[in-house]
Amino acid sequence: MQRDVFQAIADPTRRAILGLVACQAMTPNTLATHFEMSRQAVSKHIHLLSEAELVYAKPNGREVYYHLNPIRMKEVADWLAPFQQLWESRFIQLDNVLQTLTEEKK
Repeated sequence: MQRDVFQAIADPTRRAILGLVACQAMTPNTLATHFEMSRQAVSKHIHLLSEAELVYAKPNGREVYYHLNPIRMKEVADWLAPFQQLWESRFIQLDNVLQTLTEEKK
């Protein structure tokens, strides 16, 4: 079952896990050391991220490392893109207003 990406990233712990595995692949035990919760709780978050295909497991010997799936993160980036354009436009407008006010003070 493939879960909705936005449902998966709705939880701050899962977003933090994504941030960690974006830097480097990690085992569930290593990930659990970053949170004040049980390894089982972290594993449940990893499982949900796996169902959303935001992370994937890659065995390495006896360990399983979780990696970020950047292709699925693109869905989030594509959704945010119009908002980013809106923010950039408003920041440019704010810069223009501040520049005008600065020039009027001189």
